[in-house]
Amino acid sequence: MTVPRVYVGDRSVPLAAVKERASRLASGLGALGIGHGDRYAIVLRNEVAFLEASLAGGVIGAIGVPVNWHWTGEDLRHLLRDSGAKCVIVHTDLLPAVEIHAPSEMKIIEAEVTQELIDAYDLGATPLTGRYPSLDDLIAQHGPVAEPNTEPPMGVIYTSGTTGLAKGILRNPIRSEDVPALTSGVCQMLKLKPEWRTLLPAPLYHTAPNVHGTFAAALGMNIHIMPRFDPVKFLQIVQDYRVDTVQMVPTMFTRLLQLPQEDRESYDLSSLKAVVHAAAPCPPQLKRAIIDWLGPIVHEYYGGSEGAAWVMCNSEEALSHPGSVGRPLMDAKIRIFGPDPEPLPAGEPGVIYGKSYSGWPDFTYIGQDEQRHAIERDGYITVGDIGYLDEDGFLYLIDRVSDTVISGGVNIYPAEIEACLHDMDGVADVAVFGIPDPDLGEAIAAHVELLPGAQLSADDVRSFVQTNLAKYKVPRVVVFDEKLPREDTGKLFKRRLKALYWPEGQRI
Repeated sequence: MTVPRVYVGDRSVPLAAVKERASRLASGLGALGIGHGDRYAIVLRNEVAFLEASLAGGVIGAIGVPVNWHWTGEDLRHLLRDSGAKCVIVHTDLLPAVEIHAPSEMKIIEAEVTQELIDAYDLGATPLTGRYPSLDDLIAQHGPVAEPNTEPPMGVIYTSGTTGLAKGILRNPIRSEDVPALTSGVCQMLKLKPEWRTLLPAPLYHTAPNVHGTFAAALGMNIHIMPRFDPVKFLQIVQDYRVDTVQMVPTMFTRLLQLPQEDRESYDLSSLKAVVHAAAPCPPQLKRAIIDWLGPIVHEYYGGSEGAAWVMCNSEEALSHPGSVGRPLMDAKIRIFGPDPEPLPAGEPGVIYGKSYSGWPDFTYIGQDEQRHAIERDGYITVGDIGYLDEDGFLYLIDRVSDTVISGGVNIYPAEIEACLHDMDGVADVAVFGIPDPDLGEAIAAHVELLPGAQLSADDVRSFVQTNLAKYKVPRVVVFDEKLPREDTGKLFKRRLKALYWPEGQRI
């Protein structure tokens, strides 16, 4: 039987060695005063150390808090203070921002920047500063934990912060009796099997990749971590390591499909048994294109960091119900609510509320219990999306509540206009949102990113929308941007674009 390993680039480490180092790190964290229920922050790029740091907390019942390493300003300052983390594990090249924003009492552990990261990000030589204890030294100086914690907390994850400062989701501890159901749900959601090889191409600081990596490690899977997504390297890894299952986001599909067809067809992807995606809307035409290429192995789920996956659909369901994100997973439930107490019937749009499948723990927002209560209704919670259920029980997303534009008293859903423009030749990406209008209250703005070599005018964009949608949905303002501000998960940071138009504090 093959010994499971963790791969990063051309380097690999036995999974057992990763788990032993995680246990030694847990001892080291304990020596720093971090115990059961305490939190520590993880500001690391994708590499083996991230997996070790994530696993370490569970050994002693401490809570690792993954941090988006792109954050350097107020977002980072807010998280390091709001989380209550007692220490932070950080790569050397990311130290400057952490040093500026970390509370004075926060302990810092410095992690060496590996050659794989230097190559992926063109960092150049980045030696340890020596100002703080190093991660490797801390691990070397301590033995494995003698009596590991048997019921670790689920952890803390922060929302992406696309509409404001991120909120810390603090989950209740997992009850031992809930472990089988929770594990079954995660394995169905992420398509994980102990005998399969998996690939992690997305940042581990996000909820789904983090859960994917830690559960894959618990199952004893072979795990390949990409320091940074690159479409050609992705295909090479799938071929060379005979990857069985992978979790992706729609922007990765787009980048893969933009490769020349002869390049895509030169790789053997026959080992793939499941491709799972989530985190951002996937236009039906993009879904069909990826299924046509890879076959009926594409699965989508929808939920939120607060409540795991609520619904899921396979390729056949996606093609027979274009635009749907699926039906409830296991015993999860979905309700659509309007202003009235009773749920809305099939076909009527409203705010989506979900109830997670059995075993998934409840949560609160760190320091914001009132916000937690505000999103609940009759035992269901919402992450702020608008949608509807069809007669077959399939869920369709329309837009986010916060993105809905009210122009002249009429509700306009920007996601519909974005989906329309994604069908326009030459358009690589688009963001549509409301801007101030003295007469109508709000008007529509579209920021467009073009494909290389494409040439379009603002009138071309308006004409295309008017040909396909109602006239009142035509953008008043059209701006061409070199690159739209997207999170690695594919989520748009619309607040950064809205800030160009709205007075500070309004409609952001």
